[in-house]
Amino acid sequence: MTTDSTDKLESADIYAVLKSLPHRYPFLLIDRIVAINGIDSCIGIKNVSINEPQFQGHFPGQPVFPGVLIVEAMAQTAGCVIIYKSEGAKPKSVFLMTVDEAKFRRPVVPGDRMELHMERIKTRRDMHWYRGEAMVDGALVAEGIVSAKLVREE
Repeated sequence: MTTDSTDKLESADIYAVLKSLPHRYPFLLIDRIVAINGIDSCIGIKNVSINEPQFQGHFPGQPVFPGVLIVEAMAQTAGCVIIYKSEGAKPKSVFLMTVDEAKFRRPVVPGDRMELHMERIKTRRDMHWYRGEAMVDGALVAEGIVSAKLVREE
């Protein structure tokens, strides 16, 4: 993770994401995090490619990125930052626990660059709640609230 001295926000390239999350192809759904403000907020990037396996069946001839994977990408963005910024001993992993108020506004298709804007709304012990908005070209494509639980070494 690097620090940009101009605005004091950090960013994470794919190597930092891979170090923080256990997810791998085909289920790693973020390519980088372009802005990290502690665990309070972050912006992840997902470059949607026609080469992704879900497009073989969702849908042939009219590929649409599945909404459930948009929500998962939001959760991975928040989870990556939670693990990276956790104080003390690093958690073993982070798990998606709940999804609330999910809404899908327009389809995401191959060639789109999805920005995943995540803002922490509450923390209680090892549970974190984030409000997320997925944006493509400045337009809202999906939104929702996700919660994640840290799992620590016993």
